Amino acid sequence: MMTDMRRASAFVFYQITVLIGIVALPFALLAQRFGLTLPIGHAVDTAAQTYEQTTDQDD
Repeated sequence: MMTDMRRASAFVFYQITVLIGIVALPFALLAQRFGLTLPIGHAVDTAAQTYEQTTDQDD
């Protein structure tokens, strides 16, 4: 049961991170014009890896 809760919370965290990335896209494009980069992609990748690790533990 704890594994299911962990997997569900990792999935929710991943989905929220993707949503933040989508919402931040206009700001990231604007910041890129000024030579700045936002670490949104890194956060999404980390969340995806965390979710994949939780799903791989069941196999």
